[in-house]
Amino acid sequence: MRRSHGLLYALIGLMVTFWAGNFIVGKLALREFPALLLVGLRATLAAVFILPVYLWEGRTRPDRWTRADVPLLVTLGMLGVGLNQFFFLVGLSRTSAAHGAIIAGMGPLLVLLIARVAGLERLSGRRAAGMILALVGVAVLKAFEPKTGSQGPTWAGDFLIFLGSLAFALFTVFGKRVATQHSSVTLNTFAYAASAVALMPLTIWQARDFAFPAVSAGAWASLVYMALFPSVIAYLIFYHALSRIPASRVSAFSYVQPLLVTVMGVVVLGEHVTASLVLGGTVIFSGVWMTERG
Repeated sequence: MRRSHGLLYALIGLMVTFWAGNFIVGKLALREFPALLLVGLRATLAAVFILPVYLWEGRTRPDRWTRADVPLLVTLGMLGVGLNQFFFLVGLSRTSAAHGAIIAGMGPLLVLLIARVAGLERLSGRRAAGMILALVGVAVLKAFEPKTGSQGPTWAGDFLIFLGSLAFALFTVFGKRVATQHSSVTLNTFAYAASAVALMPLTIWQARDFAFPAVSAGAWASLVYMALFPSVIAYLIFYHALSRIPASRVSAFSYVQPLLVTVMGVVVLGEHVTASLVLGGTVIFSGVWMTERG
């Protein structure tokens, strides 16, 4: 049992690393792709990657879903993939990688709030205090951040990242039961296929005048990375973990993601670590930690 849990946590660590790299690679891809086009291409390519896995699993361990399951599977897929990645990439195009990671790191707090509203979790005084502390951290992060121009963090970009985290938190809470009934491959296939189809009109509209031959090999590689590692492989790990340990424990691993993103952002993107970033991020995650331990 310990060995299986050790392997599970190692996989979750790999998942967090893939997601951290997604902030950096996403910023690189956004230098050449418009955000809305990148959203659609990523979802479409991820659907292409996951389909062979789904077909292979269907031959060995078929998932017995029915037509009645489709609406819920599609809805969860649009939350966990479609809306989450739409807000993530559009928001990332308007903020820094470090800011985006810190805002996204509030996910466990959102999971708890939604679970409380749904009657699945209790909200103690300590947890409420932790939520207030996290909000104070956001105020610190934004109030004292120096102005860095259009390429730096913005209120709009951070808010869009927050909406993406909210969509994923909704998926985390309400997908828990579904994750025990269907395989992670089935859930991912529905998620990416539904998202790709829903985004197809937007993708075609964005692509009609885009100069694809001018895109560098590095940007194409960034798109492939985003569609395969943080999208398909990391989501498969996430669903797998969600079916074995509590949703709040899975989400807790996101604590290390902002640190990874900040370090990667400094090394790869040349982003700057400001006092408000360190102070605001510390206060935010102190609040999130207090909320989860309350």
